[in-house]
Amino acid sequence: MVKEVKTNAMRILESKGIIYKAHILELNEALDGVSVAHLLNVNEDMFFKTLVTVAKSKEHYVFMVPVKENLDLKKAAKAVGEKDMEMIPLKELLPLTGYVHGGCSPVGMKKQFTTVINDTCDLFDKIYFSGGKIGVSVEVNKDDFINKMNVIKADIIR
Repeated sequence: MVKEVKTNAMRILESKGIIYKAHILELNEALDGVSVAHLLNVNEDMFFKTLVTVAKSKEHYVFMVPVKENLDLKKAAKAVGEKDMEMIPLKELLPLTGYVHGGCSPVGMKKQFTTVINDTCDLFDKIYFSGGKIGVSVEVNKDDFINKMNVIKADIIR
């Protein structure tokens, strides 16, 4: 029996009126997103990983790409009007976002950063992403999530 988990990301989704379904896996360590998608029996194109970047301007941005894809940093920079972009060092993830690697959600970070999702999300009505804790994923209506969380759609994968 899996105990009820309520993460900060879930509380924020609720506060924005976004209906979600939580999917809980009992994991001892973080798994890659493709493995999590397979364990949940979810199409990996519908399952988005959360990547945090920093631009030359020192602004941080959050990008959501399908778990089997890679972020194109040039396309990502262009999508937010920046000239240059790089991934943040892993050691900065927790202090910056409040999340650990493998449990980083685009919802509920310490500060709300501009968030961009890859436009392949338009192929689906529902999408999945981390619920803010290792082993916790959430399923949401894509349009509801994008509209109520002010997420930008763009082509950001290689």
